[in-house]
Amino acid sequence: MRKLFDETKINHLLLPNRLVRSATWEGMCEADGRPTKKLAACYANLARGGVGLIITGYAFIRPDGRQLPGQMGIHTDSFAAEMRALTETVHREGGKVCLQLVHVGGQTSSKTIGRQPVAPSAIKVEQFPEEAAELSVKEIGEIAAQFGEGARRAKEYGFNAVQLHASHGYLINQFLSPLTNRRSDAYGGSIENRCRFLLEAYWRVRKAVGSEFPVLVKLNGDDNLAGGLSLDDAITAARALDEEGIDAIEVSGGTPASGDRTPVRQGIDSREQEAYNLPLAYRIKQAVSCPVMVVGGLRSFEIVEGIIRREEADYVAMARPFIREPALAKRWAGGDESHARCISCNGCFKPGLKSGGIYCVVDRIEQESKRVSL
Repeated sequence: MRKLFDETKINHLLLPNRLVRSATWEGMCEADGRPTKKLAACYANLARGGVGLIITGYAFIRPDGRQLPGQMGIHTDSFAAEMRALTETVHREGGKVCLQLVHVGGQTSSKTIGRQPVAPSAIKVEQFPEEAAELSVKEIGEIAAQFGEGARRAKEYGFNAVQLHASHGYLINQFLSPLTNRRSDAYGGSIENRCRFLLEAYWRVRKAVGSEFPVLVKLNGDDNLAGGLSLDDAITAARALDEEGIDAIEVSGGTPASGDRTPVRQGIDSREQEAYNLPLAYRIKQAVSCPVMVVGGLRSFEIVEGIIRREEADYVAMARPFIREPALAKRWAGGDESHARCISCNGCFKPGLKSGGIYCVVDRIEQESKRVSL
């Protein structure tokens, strides 16, 4: 019987358990995307806390693929020293770290990147701050190549794996979605054509890192949006990736335009609200042979452990609970199986915009109150 704290492998990467810190933007890099000692310390803290695999916040593969302040960049060789220092810090603590690669496409603004954003089609939809410019076939090929260059750098700098971000309304997801992909050429129309850019980016990444280096993907099982990517089309994309040798698929869902079914839902205060992407992940797991991770609202040890025991997914991924409790994995492994302390308020993201890095504001308030009372 599978257990949460089994030792496993993804490709040649040995992991101590099935708990994954899912990618989240930390806001801890310099304005140009250069990682800081603060970010390295954040990952080291997670490694000490016992999580099996740390997936970094999304790293832009070229400047016009950037979205938020303090976002990491993997678009240049000039960050090599800081990147190597980051991975060495994690490895000294016994951790494994995977770099997430992204281009956000139309989900950025000209104010942020200094030019009109690009997307599969020249459209303005709810999730885009402004109308995007349609990418040419030549530009599509260039961006796919830059995913490969980002992966090359990640391997050279000591990261243990890379993950393509194909979820949450970013560029790869924009190609997959018929809502944002209105093209009539080889990259639009049928789901097979809408998968083309995802597969080309994957092929470039695989060529850059070789067959023995783990390459993962974060894939929406459903955009939870009228006219967006459906589960059936997501299964087609997952099967195509599986056939091409992807090493693991992390299943998420939703975009910023998905109302109350976005990727980071608030107010998860009952078990019924947890694991909201599990039905999607389970359907995809049934369709592929590679390992499947599920992310989304996981808070209770019993639910997390049950998912693994029943083989509904191979790994469970969390982000916000590890912001409040970096040592949650160690706590659960040590026998304290009480509920994660995260209350799903999303307050942790606000300091990333104003204070140079995310943190749990609820925990900070509690700690300050204790100091005052002393």
